[in-house]
Amino acid sequence: MNFPLVLLILLVVTGGIWLLDYFVLRHKRVSGNTEEPWWVEYPKSFFPIILIVFSLRSFLVEPFKIPSGSMIPTLLIGDFILVNKYTYGIRLPVANLKIIDMNEPQRGEVMVFRFPEDPSIDYIKRVIGVPGDMVTYRNKQLSINDVPVQLEQGGDYKYIDGPAYIYTQRFKENMDGSEHDILINEDMPDIQLSAIHHFPNRENCTFDRTGFSCKVPEGNYFTLGDNRDGSSDSRYWGFVPENHIVGKAFLIWWNFNDLSRIGTLIK
Repeated sequence: MNFPLVLLILLVVTGGIWLLDYFVLRHKRVSGNTEEPWWVEYPKSFFPIILIVFSLRSFLVEPFKIPSGSMIPTLLIGDFILVNKYTYGIRLPVANLKIIDMNEPQRGEVMVFRFPEDPSIDYIKRVIGVPGDMVTYRNKQLSINDVPVQLEQGGDYKYIDGPAYIYTQRFKENMDGSEHDILINEDMPDIQLSAIHHFPNRENCTFDRTGFSCKVPEGNYFTLGDNRDGSSDSRYWGFVPENHIVGKAFLIWWNFNDLSRIGTLIK
């Protein structure tokens, strides 16, 4: 379901009835001494609420729930997060057309965007490459423009994936001064070659058993999940176009399974 579109339709319908009543119907009721009909009363009551929700969700912040483990350990399954909708510019609702430029996504930031292969689905990943960057990942080492990204060993890490426990290694990654934790499973291949899709600008990438290299085209971004061996991301389905960006994730506001995560800033 396209919730922003549904919300926009409800806003237009209730707002239209409110305007119709304000300029036409209420005057007829006064002169005819009749009561307000239900089909006018209810839309008028809901219109201010829908307007507030629509405005907040479209231009300020939007809530999301994390459905998968691709961003472990930064984000856990069941985390409810808030996304800043204006950091990367003000966009028209539904059309997602940028009307006011502000900031551009930077390496290391956690970004929500519409999945390039199905824009009705929202994805969340970490920005690794910006336009013009050469992103290389070989033998578990990430490099940007031929400069290796610093890694610091963080010890063992385990998490539940369905019925199984996954044992892996935790590292602290330093990207342009931004530190965040990632997971790397040394027992997994660097890339699953059979899982690579055909995507726009695929000619900018080279793949082999040791990893890949991709040149990020203008107007696009390259993303990876923090759970490097448990994420479907740009190495498999390609670059994120600028017009698919939703916003920057900045806060965990709820998790039913772990209340200690409430109020955690997303790094």
